[in-house]
Amino acid sequence: MGKDKNPRRVADNEAMAKLRMLRTSPQKLNLVAQLIRGKKVERALTDLTFSKKRISDDVRKCLQSAIANAENNHGLDVDELVVAEAYVGKNLVMKRGRPRARGRFGRINKPFSEITIKVRQIEEQA
Repeated sequence: MGKDKNPRRVADNEAMAKLRMLRTSPQKLNLVAQLIRGKKVERALTDLTFSKKRISDDVRKCLQSAIANAENNHGLDVDELVVAEAYVGKNLVMKRGRPRARGRFGRINKPFSEITIKVRQIEEQA
């Protein structure tokens, strides 16, 4: 009598994690996302660990969440996971400002962004 189960948004060999309200611009976050696209997850984790970018710690947590989702929720093998997609989106922008000369107002935008990471299990060829 209950509702039907929602269909999965990703394929059977994929898992996803999304992190919202990151206090950085999407342009800066995309530089970190480019760093991990297409890499194996253990290599991507080490790259994020030793990155000098401030936001790389939050991206590393999101990648670890995607790996945990793949292992616990979907039963995928962690050693065969690859970062299939890592894309960035805009979120809200806080509008702030400073008084400027001659009665004007200098607008300061403080953007937020979000990142989505999909990991995919690939079978290694011998």
